[in-house]
Amino acid sequence: MGSTGNDRFNEEAATWDNDPTVNKASEEAFEAIVAVFPQLQQDGEKTIDVLEIGCGTGLLSLRIAPLVRSLVAVDAASGMIAALESKLREPSAPKNVTPLALLLTDPSDRRLPPQPSSDPDGPRRQFHLILSHLVLHHIPDLRETLKTMYGCLLPGGSVALTDFEDFGPEARRFHPESKMDGVERHGIHAESFAQLMREVGFVDVDVRPKWKVLKDVERFPGEWGFKKPSGEGVTFEAIEFPFLLCQGKKA
Repeated sequence: MGSTGNDRFNEEAATWDNDPTVNKASEEAFEAIVAVFPQLQQDGEKTIDVLEIGCGTGLLSLRIAPLVRSLVAVDAASGMIAALESKLREPSAPKNVTPLALLLTDPSDRRLPPQPSSDPDGPRRQFHLILSHLVLHHIPDLRETLKTMYGCLLPGGSVALTDFEDFGPEARRFHPESKMDGVERHGIHAESFAQLMREVGFVDVDVRPKWKVLKDVERFPGEWGFKKPSGEGVTFEAIEFPFLLCQGKKA
C-alpha cells in the first residue's frame, strides 16, 4: 500500500467500524474461513498460530482470536493499529493478539515475534495460517506479497485470503471516487490470481466466490463528493459484489 493509501486509512481509522458494509463483510469472511478450516472449530487446547496481514481495526482479528493460540495482527497504517490497540485494552478483549504497525515485506523482519521458547534475537515465528481480508486490492505487487506470506508459513501451513472479485467493469464501483487513493485494482481476478499463487509455490490452490455483499454505489463517478450523503429522501443504487476466498498451502 502506498503512503497516500495509508494516509487515508489513518484518517478513517476512528470511524472505520461505523460502516455496516465493512462489518458485514468481516463477519462473512470469518464464517467462510472457519467453515473450511476444521482446526478452528475444535474445542479444547488451541494450537494454531495465525498471522493477519492488513488487519485494520481488528474486526476479523477479534473474531478469530478466541479460536487460536496466538494471532499477530499487522497493518501498515498506524492509525488502524492504534484503533485495534484501544480495543485490546478492554477487559473482555482476548489476550493472545499482538498488534504491529508494519508493512511486512520480509519473513525475517525483526519486528515479528521470535519463535516460541527461543532466543528473542533468533528466527522469527512462522505460522499455521495467514489471513487477509479486503487487502489484496490495495497491494501494488501481489507476487511479492504472496512470496512473503509463503515465507512466513510453517510447512503445511495455509493462507485464507478474502477480497471482492473483479467480475468486470462494474467492479470499479466498489469504491466511491473519493476513496480511490491506495486502490491498486478493482477486485481480484479469480483465475489469474490462482495461477499466480501456484507460480509462487502454493499447492492445493482454490480460489472461488463464497458469498456476496450488497453495497451502495455511486451512480456516476464523484456523485457523493467526499462524503456519502445521508438524510431524508436520499436514495442509492446498490450492487451485489461477489467475494472470493483464496486458499493455498505451503508444501
